[in-house]
Amino acid sequence: MFGQLSDRLEQAFKKLRGKGVLTEKNIRDSMREVRQALLEADVNYKVAKRFVAAVQEKAIGVEVLKSIDPGQQVVKVVHDELVELLGSKAEPLIPPDKSPTIYMVCGLQGSGKTTLVGKLALQNKRKNKKPLVVAADIYRPAAVKQLKVLADSIEVEHFYLDDKKPPEICAEAVKHAQKNFFDLVIFDTAGRLHIDDELMVELEDIKQKVQPHEILLVADAMTGQDAVNVSKEFHERLGLTGVVLSKLDGDARGGAALSIREVTGCPIKLASIGEKLSDLEAFHPDRMASRILGMGDIVSLVEKAEETVDLEKAARMQEKLLKAKFDFEDFLEQMGQLKKMGPLESLVGMIPGVGKALKNIQLDERQMERMVAIIKSMTIEERRNPNIIDGSRKKRIARGSGNSVQSVNQLLKQFFAMQKMFGNIGKMKLKGLPAGMNPFKL
Repeated sequence: MFGQLSDRLEQAFKKLRGKGVLTEKNIRDSMREVRQALLEADVNYKVAKRFVAAVQEKAIGVEVLKSIDPGQQVVKVVHDELVELLGSKAEPLIPPDKSPTIYMVCGLQGSGKTTLVGKLALQNKRKNKKPLVVAADIYRPAAVKQLKVLADSIEVEHFYLDDKKPPEICAEAVKHAQKNFFDLVIFDTAGRLHIDDELMVELEDIKQKVQPHEILLVADAMTGQDAVNVSKEFHERLGLTGVVLSKLDGDARGGAALSIREVTGCPIKLASIGEKLSDLEAFHPDRMASRILGMGDIVSLVEKAEETVDLEKAARMQEKLLKAKFDFEDFLEQMGQLKKMGPLESLVGMIPGVGKALKNIQLDERQMERMVAIIKSMTIEERRNPNIIDGSRKKRIARGSGNSVQSVNQLLKQFFAMQKMFGNIGKMKLKGLPAGMNPFKL
């Protein structure tokens, strides 16, 4: 989402790099470009103005260190100010340790409320909590059914009452949760295409009846400044406890994310980064600032890996790699693990320096799918011993996967080259090195 803004900021900082000293003039010139970049990214005008003024004041007063490039010092000032703008520190949701804890999810129609309810339920189920999802949107066609389908897909209980108004449904849901020892109740409330008084009065009634511990607004990051205005109005009427940014995996300009915290004073607590129910992460201002400035986010990458990667399998894979004994069965397993972690482009962007280096290179995930199709067209024997794949087998594999023989040859060539490379690494006895020097140490 922040690709265009990152590029524009990079251009602004380039002009400072290589300068012998920082002067008021070259700082002001670069800050003018920073302000323009923020405005083009749809950041609120007043927010952009305050941000640039704060950065300029601190940059002019910064003591220039001889060992550090002046441009890098300004980047550090901008990074720190971005962190401040986004909320300084991560603010987690109230954990479900009461009987029950209540989350109320609200927002405009189409912002991603129902999907968020499913994501929150799955996230807490994985923490061994017992969630209950409640259909409090009785107006949108199929809203109740959509939530029921999501609940069934992750095997959590769904609550709904016919011929009842949303405040009554929510109150009864809380009673049901108390009787049946649910840890968490999540309300999927109604939205509109625009804010109206009828919607807000209904939400106020739900709040009064059930006293939720968290009132979360789903703000569609694709809608730009409208998301900021919506957040402000909801906060004034309901007293939001947090904002969840949805559709951060889109290609919008991203200014809403940089403006909401400053305009509303309400913390951004979560970020929805994809359509899968597992694509939900805590919002960390410092990590988001690093991503925007192209510094990567290795901490989030490691956390994502810890959540999805089987460490025992990873340890066994390490052994096979160093002995050059891995095969296409292992390759398929690793591709599956990688896919669980999310879109390839998003993962690459988290690695410091790599995102910038590959920004002009198109990462084609369809190529990975083609590779998987070729491998799945092999027999078990062929996957475990690729050396037996001769000309006739290649033709059969190509036909079965819908690819050419050349594509099969290319995959085999890459596989054998990789096998040889890891075999050479294994011979270097990396396992004898200290853990911090071993790139394969888990």
